[in-house]
Amino acid sequence: MQLNWDIDQPFTLDIRVEADDIDELGHANNAVYVRWLERCAWQHSISLGLGLEQYRELDRAMAVVRHEIDYLAAAYAGEELCMGTWIISWDSKLRMTRHFQLLRKSDGVTLLRARTTFACIEMSSGKPKRMPSLFVEGYGKGLSLQEQI
Repeated sequence: MQLNWDIDQPFTLDIRVEADDIDELGHANNAVYVRWLERCAWQHSISLGLGLEQYRELDRAMAVVRHEIDYLAAAYAGEELCMGTWIISWDSKLRMTRHFQLLRKSDGVTLLRARTTFACIEMSSGKPKRMPSLFVEGYGKGLSLQEQI
């Protein structure tokens, strides 16, 4: 099935809903969706050459300051999903925003849309700090083509 993404050319992460993801209501728990958002963002960062090793070397990290999540439909055990993410805005100094979309592969239904705002911090102090040039270059490559036009 063709997946209908909100924005072209997402970074994608395949997800299988496991039994441990299911809550008392019989569907994936809301907290599990947040873990999937985090996993997708990390994998995208790593693909841009910005993993934990680089964060530690530079004493910088992109930390979540805000999540906005719209839960649109439930996910159930055994389902195959695909999470897409795009960097949709950034100031190349301190802040960056990602958009996420979670689709069920079997029918293409969008289960979730989210936006997460990150701020660059100094890992050793937790204080906001300007993005180092490696972040500017790496995350700049991840900026959605829509934003680059």
